[in-house]
Formats: sequence, C-alpha cells, structure tokens
Amino acid sequence: MTEEFFTGNRAAAEAAKLSRTQVVAAYPITPQTSAVEYISQFINNGEMKANMIRVESEHSAMSACVGASLAGARTFTASSSQGLQLMSEVLYFASGMRVPTVMGIANRTLSMPVNIWADHQDSMVNRDSGWIQFYCANAQEVLDNIIQAYKICENEKVLLPAMVCYDGFIISHVAERMDVLTQEQADMFLPEPNGSNRPLLDPKEPLQFGEVVYPDWYPDFEYKKHKALLESRETILEVAREYNELFDRSYGLVENYLTEDADIVFMGLGSLTSTTHWVVNELREKREKVGVLKLRVYRPFPDKEVIETCRNAKVVAIIDRDIGYGTTGMLYPDVTRALYPLDERPKCLNFIVGLGGKDVTPETIMNIYKISERALKGEEVDTVNWPDARIYD
Repeated sequence: MTEEFFTGNRAAAEAAKLSRTQVVAAYPITPQTSAVEYISQFINNGEMKANMIRVESEHSAMSACVGASLAGARTFTASSSQGLQLMSEVLYFASGMRVPTVMGIANRTLSMPVNIWADHQDSMVNRDSGWIQFYCANAQEVLDNIIQAYKICENEKVLLPAMVCYDGFIISHVAERMDVLTQEQADMFLPEPNGSNRPLLDPKEPLQFGEVVYPDWYPDFEYKKHKALLESRETILEVAREYNELFDRSYGLVENYLTEDADIVFMGLGSLTSTTHWVVNELREKREKVGVLKLRVYRPFPDKEVIETCRNAKVVAIIDRDIGYGTTGMLYPDVTRALYPLDERPKCLNFIVGLGGKDVTPETIMNIYKISERALKGEEVDTVNWPDARIYD
C-alpha cells in the first residue's frame, strides 16, 4: 500500500485502474471530467489496459457500458447532474438487464438556475432506478467503495450496477492524504474480469437481452430485481469484512459515531457528515448527548441499522442535501418509514442544507442542533427546516 495525495476524481480513476476495468465510456461534464481524463492518461501511458470509448453524450456512455458489460467486459463511467439525467433512460436498462457496471458520480445540483456545485439532487432523483448507491465522505472512501463495488456487483447473487457518489468540488477536486492499494493487493481482492457464470453475448451461442415482456410476466422480473437489491446488503457486508481483514479499513452499511447514549442523532450522507463529527465532538465536550449516523449505503436502504441506532434516541435530525419538491428532503421519508413500526418513535426533523454547493459549516450544524434541542425540550418546531436559506415572506 502506498501513501498518496489525491483528489476524489483521481481516487475514482485510480480505483478503475486497480480494478482492471476493460471498457471506459466517457463524456465530460463538470465536476466529474478529470476522473475520466486521468483514466485517458493511464491508457495513453500504458499504465492501464482498457478501451476508452469517446461518446457523443451521457446517454451513449451508459449505453456503451451496458453493451460492453453484456459481452463480459468490466466497465466504468462517470457523470454528474444534467449528464446523469440524460442517461437516466439507460440506467433502467442496466439494472433491468442485470449488468454489474460501476459509475462514479461527482454530485452536482440540477439546473435551473444554472449551478455547477455540489448537492445530492442528481443521484437522489435516480435512487429508485435499481442501482446500488454508495455515498462517500472523502477521497479514501471513493477509492475503497469503487473497488468493493466491482466485487459486490459481479457477485452472482447480486448482478446489479452501482453508483459511487461523492460531492462535487468538495471531494472531487480537493486533494487529501490517502492510502492506495498496490496492483498486487487489488488483484488479490478482486476476481478476474469475466469470472462469473452470468449469460453473455456470444456469436457462437446467440442470446437475446432486453426483450419485450407482456404484463402477465412483467411483475416476476421486477420482483427478482427488487429482491436482488434487498439481498445485496449481505454481499455488501461480506465484501466489507473481507476488505477490512486484508487492508484494515472498516466499512459497513452505516457508520455510527457516539450514538450509543445519544438523545439527539444527526443523520446524513457524504462530506457534510465529517463536519457533523467535528460539531459532535465540540458538543460532547460540553456533555451534550449527541451522535452521528452516517449512511454509506443508501440503496438498499439500511433499515435494520437505522432502527437499531435510533431506537433509544429522542430526536433524529435528518440532514438532506437535496429537496423533494413539494414534500421533504429525500432521505427523510426513508428514515421515518424505517422507524414507523417502533412503539416509541423518536421525533424526526428534516433539515435541508447545502443546496447548490452552499457551505455546510460548523455553524450550520450548530443551528440544526439548536432546533433539535428545542424539540428535545418539548417545544413546537417545524418538521422541515431550511437553516441556511434566506426565506422571504
């Protein structure tokens, strides 16, 4: 293992190289562009044996990945924002045809108004496309999650695609110290490409994919995809255990921090959880009983872990870096659904922050804490709060 100083985009590219990805389909969009540019350099310099397909759109990028994967190749692409929405149609092809492709998402808001900075709107609106979704808090997690994603997705019990999401600019363009596997270590962990027994396109044994299915049979296919995504949680945990045993880096579906005795539990995805850790440490020094639940995996949703962590909390502050227009943030309803069967449920509050790249600072998290503390004391507070927005009557 080597110590490096990489951005999140460089980490994504390194992970694709270490995973011996064979086909990369690329179309540029800020802030993911440098991820595939690094891969292009690796191929040009002879460091990576892969075919780079320069396509005319993100729709074509995902189409190329699906086709190459159906032929047996290990595939990778990256996207963001409007580009991810342009390929949305093909996201359902990928999951429906059960191809184990992996995609890096440098999260960026959706226009209009035009904005190139980070929030989770782009990946969140595709949360129900049948893909596994990982969210990263730093560049180290980008590298580790992409490498693990290949082993998870290619498992014959799973055979689904995965998005590895990391905040645009905040992670994609900020360099951090990190530990990078050697190629020998990656090869020891990952199976050879084309190692599964899944059906593949072969001129000698023709197969048909993406066929028309009439209503009488369609629910059967949907159930199988849904069941595979639900049950992928066991494979995710199994792969994480193996990764930890080999490389001493621990992963699960979630990460708990000081939640055992917490009256208030902050919950969120991505880089904002690192800021929340810092605030929790500050509050703990003042003997405040607070903790953080960071979701690493959003699909399949970690119901069991959320319930166990929040069972004894009095207030759960769910921090969304997205908005489901006309309702709440998009993480919030999944959490409240998971906690609903509890006889004594904690008070769940939703906080919409960081949209369009607005900084989520310690002051932001402290404002969330102050509102949550009022709810803890029994005061009436709004269920959905926008603590960093200028709200005009």
